[in-house]
Amino acid sequence: LRRGGRRPTPALHPGSGLPAPTPSRVERARQPPVARCGGRILRPNRPSRQPPAMEKKEAPRATPGKREPGGIAGKQARTGDCGEAAEDFISRLPDAVLCTIISLLPTKDGGRTQALSRRWRRLWRSAPLNLEVLTRPPDDPIPTHSVTPSAVSDIISRHHGPARRFYFHCLRDDEVYAQAETWFLSRALANLQELDASYGNLPLLPSALRAAPTLLVAKISHCDLPGEIVPDFPLLKQLTLLYVSISADGFHTLLSSCHALESLCMSQVRAAGCLRVSSPTLRSIGFRDNHSEETELVIEDAPRLVRLLLPYCYQDDCVTIRVIWAPKLEIMGPFAAFVSKVLLFQRKSPVSSANSMHTVKVLALRSSGDKLHAVLNILRWFPCLEKLYVTFHKRYEMGAKDEPQYDPRHPIECLQTHLKNVVFKLYWGNGKQVDFARFFVLNAEVLNKIEFEVHGDYSSESVAFQHRLLHVKNRASRDAQFEFRSMRVRNKYLGDEHIHDLSVADPFRQP
Repeated sequence: LRRGGRRPTPALHPGSGLPAPTPSRVERARQPPVARCGGRILRPNRPSRQPPAMEKKEAPRATPGKREPGGIAGKQARTGDCGEAAEDFISRLPDAVLCTIISLLPTKDGGRTQALSRRWRRLWRSAPLNLEVLTRPPDDPIPTHSVTPSAVSDIISRHHGPARRFYFHCLRDDEVYAQAETWFLSRALANLQELDASYGNLPLLPSALRAAPTLLVAKISHCDLPGEIVPDFPLLKQLTLLYVSISADGFHTLLSSCHALESLCMSQVRAAGCLRVSSPTLRSIGFRDNHSEETELVIEDAPRLVRLLLPYCYQDDCVTIRVIWAPKLEIMGPFAAFVSKVLLFQRKSPVSSANSMHTVKVLALRSSGDKLHAVLNILRWFPCLEKLYVTFHKRYEMGAKDEPQYDPRHPIECLQTHLKNVVFKLYWGNGKQVDFARFFVLNAEVLNKIEFEVHGDYSSESVAFQHRLLHVKNRASRDAQFEFRSMRVRNKYLGDEHIHDLSVADPFRQP
């Protein structure tokens, strides 16, 4: 061997590919002379040290319609070509991010993360607590995402971090009701951000509002709200009251203590007297009637109010809604077209054709097919209306009364200058509904589109038949388009899920 060199690779026989035999001394003497160049030995016709080119094996062809398990990523992970594919990327996240993830998990799932590793055990104890407590009848199992009242004290004692959310729904159970007092007074629930409490028609515990200075979201249901114990809510943005009893003065005190409130949802609120709303920060209000009881909602002063949503107000004859001052109100409804107890004011003057609400752009109504004139009389209040929703239902025929007939000599301003979109929900395409829709086809002069949400699929023949019934060829706006969209699920006028979601521009729009 040469100094620092390696044993030379033996030459291979060109036919068999096996190592060629070593030449003898006589055979080496017969070889041509050796030349030197730069210290290297040059031998002419020296056999190659590399094996002859092997025949390339043809790659197996993929079977048509058959996919290799795992694909490219799976193959890389198996062969190790992916590098860090097998690493735990979640564990590389900062503690603050992992704590946020844990706080968004249900209570039981968040606690189970302690079994992952020692680090996760420490994270759960410091992560913001998401505690959901629920009581049920003996034969009704507790949902998997909730815990029983018997486990609450142990969780609170072991968890040393702050609390993000406390969900507490219990039946009328005096023992659990007494335990809840100690939970609310514990250190773990001192700085809650979200509270969802339901008491089974028992009085609200004063300790439940101990976290009022830090609350961002509050939902209180099925309890009595005493007005004299209301503290300040400097950060509260969302408030929901469901099936609660409160005095008119207590309701006014409650709203006055919410200095950052943006959305308010009220459903089945039992109040002695009318509910008066005055808030400089409110942007959205949702209101539902109290069934057979007389209810009055007065929007006295709401300078930032944008939407007034009235989902499921079916007993409209028992509801009176007065809007006195809401200069930025843009979205209203849905309310029944035949009801005259929705009263609009600009300061102290009732809304009329001479004193109308120019700010409202989107309006939702509920009507039957024979209430066209009632709808048109309401449209006179909103001269700048751009989008109209009408939900058809036969039940609104029961509220029939004599309505002033439409007079072409006194046209409706929004039909001439602003109304661009009309949506008919639960449209069956027969009888009075066709007459109702045809009026807008023939009289809305700047209309861009009419949408018909129908049941089942409309064939091209059905659409052409509807076009003939609606007199589409004679439409007032030559730019108007007509779309028939299938609604396979019975459509209700929702909007309630968007009471608190201010990012949705149109709460009545269905995807």
